[in-house]
Amino acid sequence: MAWSLDSVYDRNKESPYTFYVPSKAVIDLLAVGDMVKLIFLSDEEHEEYCGERMWVEITQREGDAFVGTLANKPVYISSLQYGQEIRFTPEHICDTMYDDPESKAWDFYFDRKVVVSNDVLERREFNFMMRDEPENEQDTGWTIFSGYEDDGDNENSDNFQVISIGVILNIDDSIISFIHEEPLCAYERDFEKGIFVKVDDYDWESYLNG
Repeated sequence: MAWSLDSVYDRNKESPYTFYVPSKAVIDLLAVGDMVKLIFLSDEEHEEYCGERMWVEITQREGDAFVGTLANKPVYISSLQYGQEIRFTPEHICDTMYDDPESKAWDFYFDRKVVVSNDVLERREFNFMMRDEPENEQDTGWTIFSGYEDDGDNENSDNFQVISIGVILNIDDSIISFIHEEPLCAYERDFEKGIFVKVDDYDWESYLNG
């Protein structure tokens, strides 16, 4: 076989705040005739390829054992054909046609944005964060630093990106306890305790007038 099905459970474990997995309530609703989306991986090497998400129509179900037919024409996987029989389990289902009430929990993680330094994303580590007044509905007001940036880097906007807050939570979700705190506020990591602590003496006057 020149292809395989990806595990959405593994992907969600790696990125719990940005990779949606259908809830058990939705999986329990699935029946013959329903459409589900699976991620197909190719054993062949393709440039800039990380899997094809395609719809499969369920033709049989016995508990968690599903059989279906491929409802899309693959672009990269030559050994797969439209209408081909596919056997799968809930572990392979990344989406359905049903409205999932639990998916709303992901809306905040996807839609709300933070500003991060490039160094945070390169290191996958952050140790200082500050919250200014948000500029719009999507903006959280948070700016996040690794703590290793040079002063010159912080003065150059090219060294920062706007990303979904879920990406940061995938790195360290211990900040959930205070991400809704009202601005102006700042937190830094206490390396001895391994936790974030509030910076009560942060110089907001210099920041705001700088």
